[in-house]
Amino acid sequence: MNSYYDNSSDTRVSAGDSSPTARPTVDAARLWSGGLATALVAGLIGLVGVIVVRVMFDIAAYAPRSAGALGDTTAVALCVGAALAALLATGLVQLLMIATPQPLAYFGWIVGLVTAAAVFLPLLAGLTAASVAEAVIHLVIGIAIGSLLSGSAAAAQLAAREASGTVRSGQVPPPVGV
Repeated sequence: MNSYYDNSSDTRVSAGDSSPTARPTVDAARLWSGGLATALVAGLIGLVGVIVVRVMFDIAAYAPRSAGALGDTTAVALCVGAALAALLATGLVQLLMIATPQPLAYFGWIVGLVTAAAVFLPLLAGLTAASVAEAVIHLVIGIAIGSLLSGSAAAAQLAAREASGTVRSGQVPPPVGV
């Protein structure tokens, strides 16, 4: 029995079958390895951002000037929070890939809106050099999480499709969720 992939609903449809059977196609190992790598990158962006802001621009972001180049526990909280945000986003994209049509479109909107909130949060205390620097760091972290996890999710879908025989290796796949 021939089959084709209906990418509008993320289901596998058999020729001659009128009812598609839902078949989420996610290579969880590939997705979560990408999520762990994204968490590392997000944490490092926070660290590098703090160092650049505190050393190159001499702005007391995330700690008083007396705390040194790395700041204090607030800078550590930023790095850990960025890594945890990446892991939370990985769980979210996996859930969206299993439960929604066009999961990467929804994921992009969710990450974009959460990033916008994270950017404007430091600015609520007032428009200072430190708050602008923190907003820029949050923006870069959000962009990194969104772009890296979107790529990981697309790769995890493709790998799962190749493993299930829906798409052969080297074959151009249909668009994934966008």
